Amino acid sequence: MPGNLSFDPLASHRTDDEPGLDVFVWGTVFLDMIFAGLPNAPRPGTEVWADGLASCPGGIANLAVATRRLGLRTGLAAAFSDDDYGDFCWRTLEQQEGIDLRRSRRFPDWHSPVTVSMSVDRDRSMVSHGHPAPVPASELIGTPPRSRAVMVDLGEDEAFGAPGGPGGTGGAGTRTWVDEARARGALVFADVGWDPEEKWSPHVLDRLDRCDVFMPNAVEAMAYTGTGSPVEAVYALADRVPVAIVTDGADGALGIDARTGEEARVPSLRVSAVDPTGAGDVFGAALLVGTLAEWPLEQRMTFASLCAGLALQQYGGSLAAPGWGDLADWWTALVSDTSADAYHRSLRRRFAFLDDIVPRVPVEACRRATATIARRADVQPAG
Repeated sequence: MPGNLSFDPLASHRTDDEPGLDVFVWGTVFLDMIFAGLPNAPRPGTEVWADGLASCPGGIANLAVATRRLGLRTGLAAAFSDDDYGDFCWRTLEQQEGIDLRRSRRFPDWHSPVTVSMSVDRDRSMVSHGHPAPVPASELIGTPPRSRAVMVDLGEDEAFGAPGGPGGTGGAGTRTWVDEARARGALVFADVGWDPEEKWSPHVLDRLDRCDVFMPNAVEAMAYTGTGSPVEAVYALADRVPVAIVTDGADGALGIDARTGEEARVPSLRVSAVDPTGAGDVFGAALLVGTLAEWPLEQRMTFASLCAGLALQQYGGSLAAPGWGDLADWWTALVSDTSADAYHRSLRRRFAFLDDIVPRVPVEACRRATATIARRADVQPAG
């Protein structure tokens, strides 16, 4: 593992009768090959050299690694090939990161899904290849393990059921594994991916009555709600789900917690971004930590913006996710900075709540690993 995962952000919430997992996720694990710092996108017949290269587990692994790095006991259900890529991903997730893979399985004669990600000018393009998993989620998972939360894609039929069919919106059939998990006490955190057909089906938002927290980005939120701004979108979503968060890239994030009446808007961290791969998953993982720890909405979102900002500073998708050691390093450096810079003074005010947390983080707490070959790699403070 990348350091000792000894800091538990939920220590004060632990009970004798608590679930064995804090978060359970299901999805596809890709072998990610990430080329970062490209001067321009490659053109036909040309060769472009990248500043950085990473190979690491991707896809749903981005989320699983991010939650585990932040001290949550994480379980993952996924299909893995028995090829070399599958060996690498399984070994990295189980042995290095300490993720519970008891609901995952190895399959012969099925090759690992692969994604090549190219980061150019603060954005990325991807090329992927793979085949459907050999078994559906229901067979892979069975009865989901007890957990405090599950994290899912709102557009996944295997998580919510096909519209109008068994287990789906408008259907009266059996419940999906997500419904079973929620019935056993799990909070359902959901995001949503890009609709490649750009139909933005209303059936997707109908599933929000089975969720507790929804975290789309601004483009997707506006498309699904038919609104013209992130502000309008978050208000529309707050009518349908207890907690709605809309992320808006460099412009930060907006959120409403209808349970408490809290509303918040937080800026993004100013960083020199080198690779955006997985930063959204890191934001969601950090928001989950703050929610389970019962922090106020603004603190949850501020903490999530910090974790995502630190991830942007490193090459490597899942393995760029920060751990508590990285967060403690960042905060310690920030409060030690005697600069009169107004932005840094603002950061010290905004993140002052970390003063109650960082002193409890042990020196040997988890720090991120560099991708490809797992070793510790700290980052410099933002700004």
